[in-house]
Amino acid sequence: MRLVRLEVRGYRNLPDCELRVPEDGVVLLGANGQGKTNFLEAAYYPVLFRSFRGAGDSELVRFGESAFRVVAGFEVNGHARSASTTFITTGRKKRNEVDGTELERLANGAGAWLAVTFLPGDVTLASGPASERRYFLDRTLSLANTGYLRSLSRYRAALVQRNAALRQGRADLARAFDRPLSDSGAEVVMARLGWAGVAAARFTSEFAGLGEPSVARLSYHGNGALAERSAWPDELARASARDQARGMTTVGPHRDDLRLFLDDRAIRDFGSTGQQRSAAIALKLLELETLRDARGVQPALLLDDVFAELDRPRQLSLLARLRRGGGQVMITSPRADELPDDAGLTVWRVEGGRVHER
Repeated sequence: MRLVRLEVRGYRNLPDCELRVPEDGVVLLGANGQGKTNFLEAAYYPVLFRSFRGAGDSELVRFGESAFRVVAGFEVNGHARSASTTFITTGRKKRNEVDGTELERLANGAGAWLAVTFLPGDVTLASGPASERRYFLDRTLSLANTGYLRSLSRYRAALVQRNAALRQGRADLARAFDRPLSDSGAEVVMARLGWAGVAAARFTSEFAGLGEPSVARLSYHGNGALAERSAWPDELARASARDQARGMTTVGPHRDDLRLFLDDRAIRDFGSTGQQRSAAIALKLLELETLRDARGVQPALLLDDVFAELDRPRQLSLLARLRRGGGQVMITSPRADELPDDAGLTVWRVEGGRVHER
């Protein structure tokens, strides 16, 4: 899978344009604040039809404009496809389309265009709280399997309603949501455990492949028994008094974690900045592999300033890994000397939001 054409209108500081993207990818060079990350954000937007930086759609509209439009024209196994969004600030109207057909439900089109991103802030996957890793896991599995997305949506809906009843002191009403919580929660836990079982060895390999001498390990931390629906009634019953006291559900995958270790010590607590960055990159490469295996196509890889804080050996190891992958890669950097020599990609320069092809 590769991006062929990117059209943007009224988006952030990018001037209205339509760009043809080289088959292997591109390096975007430019000083900070010129629009390199905005370009990657626009390219990724039609994957989930939202900003990868968590910005609201109104924030994406260029100053002085009343709407934005993003179109990703991409190719899958030789077939031309497209995914697009048009957002109008008046009335907050939004139209998402895949291959020219409007989506009635986001889940029907999410991941039609497939890409994986790495942003500087993604180091929190290794150094930050469990919520960062849960979001990573849920996004990855949702794009890999729409069945997981449906189960996760049902679980979250039941959890919201159950917690609302607990906050109201309505234990009887909260119990009414135990069944939908159990049914969908078991499916979520089973899928996560299945993924972790395969991903553990891959994570160790990807981390080592980035030039790291220490042994890294990944494990899923949660109540594995909850992969079976039959285990939920007893677990919820045991937690009933605690749930009522706290006004929230304390049992379930919404409290689990994906734990990362380095020589049996938590990377979050004992890893260096470079090791944490390598661990976060290894997770992103795992995401790439997961989507490739599940969907049968190689997603594009969008890397924002990924080489900046890596020493030269780690840079060369990452570059070698990207070349082995064989997919389309887009890389941003403020300066050419922060990139490994001979990245082998077309170079574009970004100034004031404008992309200069060369």
